[in-house]
Parts: sequence; C-alpha cells; structure tokens
Amino acid sequence: MSTGTLFDKVWNMHKVATLPSGMDQLFIGLHLIHEVTTPQAFASLRERNQRVLFPNRTFATMDHIVPTDSTQRPFADPQAELMASTLEKNTADFGIQLFDFKSGKQGIVHMIGPELGLTQPGMTIACGDSHTSTHGAFGSLAFGIGTTEVRNVLETQTLALSRLKVRRIVVNGALQPGVYPKDVILKIIAELGVKGGLGYAYEYAGDVFDTMSMEGRMTVCNMSIEGGARIGYVNPDQTTFNYLKDRLHSPKDMEKAISYWSDIRSNADAAYDDELIIDGSAIEPMVTWGINPGQSVPVSSNLPKCSELQHPQSAKDAYAFMGFSENQPAQSIPIDVAFIGSCTNGRLSDLREAASIVKGKKIHPKVQAMVVPGSQRVMAQAESEGLHHIFTEAGFQWRNAGCSMCLAMNPDKLTGNQVCASSSNRNFIGRQGSPNGRTLLMSPSMVAAAAIAGHVVDVRKEIGHE
Repeated sequence: MSTGTLFDKVWNMHKVATLPSGMDQLFIGLHLIHEVTTPQAFASLRERNQRVLFPNRTFATMDHIVPTDSTQRPFADPQAELMASTLEKNTADFGIQLFDFKSGKQGIVHMIGPELGLTQPGMTIACGDSHTSTHGAFGSLAFGIGTTEVRNVLETQTLALSRLKVRRIVVNGALQPGVYPKDVILKIIAELGVKGGLGYAYEYAGDVFDTMSMEGRMTVCNMSIEGGARIGYVNPDQTTFNYLKDRLHSPKDMEKAISYWSDIRSNADAAYDDELIIDGSAIEPMVTWGINPGQSVPVSSNLPKCSELQHPQSAKDAYAFMGFSENQPAQSIPIDVAFIGSCTNGRLSDLREAASIVKGKKIHPKVQAMVVPGSQRVMAQAESEGLHHIFTEAGFQWRNAGCSMCLAMNPDKLTGNQVCASSSNRNFIGRQGSPNGRTLLMSPSMVAAAAIAGHVVDVRKEIGHE
C-alpha cells in the first residue's frame, strides 16, 4: 500500500469517513459541470426539494453539444438547444456561475478550470466527464463521475470512492524534436495496456515531466483514463506555480498557497504499489492503428502482427474494422479528415506547434481539415497571434470553441468510413459520429503533417529531425 505520496496526503485530508461498504467518503473541493450530464441530476434535486449545498464550489460551462460553426441561439439542433437552455435555467435557479458565450470564458470544461485558476494543487475535483483526470496535472485528485454522482456532489459536496493503489511512471531523458506529450501518453498506454491502470492512480515523474509545460502535463493526465487509471497527476512545482500566478481565481496570498502546495508533494521516501520506468529519449511520434488507444505504433514502424500481440483477437477485430493489414507501414495509411482540438490537444501551445507545420503550405486536395480551439480564451489568444490566418490559408476551417469532433455530440462528425487523423483522446468505433468512421490518434503536429501529405507521415521529416 502506498504511503507518503501526494495521493495519500490529499486523499487523507479530504476523507470525511469510512463507510460501512469500505469506501471512503471524500469532500470535493471543486465541482465542474456541463450541459450533458447534469439535467437528470438537477431534476432529482427538484423532485426531492433539495438544494445545492455549496453553489460557490460548482462552476458550469457549455461544451459537448455546442456547434462550432456558429454560436447563434437558438441552436439548429432542438436537442442541443434544450440541453443548453436547461443548463442556463438550472444554474440560475441554484445560484451556480455559468461561463456561457457572452462571458468570453466559455470552453471545454477541462480547459476553463485551469485557465481561470479554479484548478489548484491539493484539491479534490469532480466532473461528469471521464477526462476530468486532466486536472491532475496541477497535483490534484480529479475524478470523472456519472450523473448520479453529479447529483450527490451537488447535494452533499462528497463522493463515495474506493481507495486506489498508486503506480509511479517515471519517464527519464529528453524527448526528441517532433515528439510531444501526446506521444508520451500513447507510449505509456501501449506499454501498460488500456486496462493496465484499473484500480490505480498514476503519478507521473522523471526528467521529461520535470521539464514539461503545464499544457503538456494536462495532455498526459487527460488520457490517464484511456489507460484504465481512475486519475493521473504530476507533483506541483515551480512550473505549476508560475502557471497559476495572477489567474482569476488563484489565491491572493500566493506565498501561503505555494507553501501548502509544496508540502503535499510526494515525499522522497514515498512508497508506491508499482513503478514503471521509460526511456523518454527512445519515444518516437506515435499513431494509433486500431480501435482502442492502446493499439498504437511508432510512426516509423509497420503495423504489428496479431500473433505477436498479447490480445491477438482484439487486433484481428481492429484490422477487420479499420481495413488495414498486418505489417503495413504506418505511413502508408491515407486520411480523409484532419481534426485539431479537444480537451487533450486544443490548447494554445498545440495550435502553435501545428501552425508551425502548415505555415505556407496547403492541405492535400482530398482532405477536409478543421481546427477547434478548446476555449474562447485560446481562440482569442491564437487570433491575436495570427494563427487562424495560417490555418485558413492552408485550407483548414477555423471554428469556435467546443468539444467538436472529439465525440461528435454536435454537427462535427465523420461520414461513412472516413479516416480521421485526430488530436483527440479516443478512437473507439463510432466515437467521431459515424458507425463506420475510423480514427487515428496522434499529436496535433502529426495531424497537421498528415493533412498536408494526405496520409500518415513522420512529423520529424517536416522539421528536419528524422
């Protein structure tokens, strides 16, 4: 059993009681909500004449169902409009702050929490979205929850959770040019599998994370859930503190806050339940070829043989669906659509890297491409730097902030059996809106390079570091 880790310290500080079931009841410091997983939760409160216990600890935004081509209301989709208007009514009735389009602070829920300084080290955070693990980049314990649990947090500000084991994942060395945080997490998932993290919290450590930006750490923590882990986190350090300085909701007394944030770091002699060590300098740009995020290869290699894999039948199913062949070069895979965005890779640094690849070039004639900033703030910053012009001149569509094609609960969808190079987080069958659509996960720079070439390509060729 782990001892002395950040996980243990934060868990114990927020533990209210151990329940008869053996689960721990944890106080939740920050609750983030959106339009999709809240209507039934609020309806349950109304039915039982209950109130939101701490409305000042809950913040709302619209992201999943919003169209990205226009923010004009009412939305063309009646169901999307109903969800949006229901959120507006619920937040008004229960006294919860809503970051809507008029606020200038709207965006994907896991983008706006950090941007506004709501996400802070040492917190417990919950949201009705599996990628809440993103917030662990700040040294918080961040849990994705279901609608019933959303109701419980609204009503009691607590959650009943089973204590997790802690696996320390150490990535040492330095990443090659053209290798990004997205490649790091895809490599980790490829090593441990999509179920390797079940029952675990992942603590990310080592040289690579010590030098990684906050935005990069968020990308890695975001996809912890894709590896089966309930949460992922990085110990807070000066990079964390610098990011949080002068944010809207950051502590006014930063010196006092930093003292606390430093104390919750894992002890030097902390005990872990498991440890994995990876050579960061050997990581290549990664690309998925199958139907789960663990089915990936380095871009310079060929697709694997089923007989060489731990789960050969899963690989056979993936090949049958994707239409690819064993031993096929990864770079021979053509694409039809390129998507840059999502809570995984829709931040300013992602857009800057992708823009540097496409600047002065044109996307392949057969490729449809779009860039969707993760928040209104990112959109405004990108436009102030002229990034939108770089993308549109190359042939990309420049969209408004939202979840977009990551999960396609909006008009941004694949059609037929299109192949999409995507900077999002999941490549499950049907994830991007078409039951036959095929998704290849990769870094934003890799997506940009594929959009230009019309097929998967090693981005290191584009930057002269192959």
